[in-house]
Amino acid sequence: YIHAVDPFHLPLINTLILLLSGCAVTWAHHGLVHGNDRKALINGLAIGIALGILFTAFQAYEYGVLLLHDDWKFGEDIFFSNFFMATGFHGFHVAMGTVMLLIQWLRSTSKGHFTADDQFGFEASSWYWHFVDVVWVFLFLFVYIL
Repeated sequence: YIHAVDPFHLPLINTLILLLSGCAVTWAHHGLVHGNDRKALINGLAIGIALGILFTAFQAYEYGVLLLHDDWKFGEDIFFSNFFMATGFHGFHVAMGTVMLLIQWLRSTSKGHFTADDQFGFEASSWYWHFVDVVWVFLFLFVYIL
């Protein structure tokens, strides 16, 4: 198994996954705004969604390792409590952001929504996703590194 709390294993992989997902969403946004490239919009969103799901799966794996293999317990230690609260709250927001991106993907594929001039729903979701990315960078630094 991958040791979950070693910052240069699973947490670093998850950091790279989220940063790449942000790049994919940026690619989708750029394709839409500069040239109305529907293929870039749809593919960028699909990659962002897949990476969001992968991040969530790896976080679930990390929790499983910590709780079942490393015998961490909720509320047993202040660090454990803070760890699960901070990363769990963030994980919830990643899951919600993934759903938001999925809705935008469905709108863009089935309804043909969004143009360079009409994209508020997509833009709001992409800003949310980038915020989730930035928060994770700080969590990675303060929870796993420092």
